[in-house]
Amino acid sequence: MRLVLCNCAPKDAQNIARHLVEHRLAACVNILPGVRSVYRWQGELCEDEETTLLIKTRQERLEALQEALVEIHPYDVPEIIALPIKEGHAPYLQWVIEQTTDPTP
Repeated sequence: MRLVLCNCAPKDAQNIARHLVEHRLAACVNILPGVRSVYRWQGELCEDEETTLLIKTRQERLEALQEALVEIHPYDVPEIIALPIKEGHAPYLQWVIEQTTDPTP
């Protein structure tokens, strides 16, 4: 299991989340608005309002999820950080597996 963190512009959050869940790349995406990011980009100091996406997926879907994020995300270099989920409520973790498994045989 993986928890993937990704920031995006608030206007893009819902579309990205829906795409990942619809394509079974994520079981669930939490959309956390109101993030203020300070960073350096192309030599300039930037400060922007962003939305953080908390994306739950299986390890086996991580590569495809990353590829999809790079393709659909409007940033040149989207933040994609995957953290291992080592423990959790067993029924929830089973649900994540079920939701990220292709239903076609």
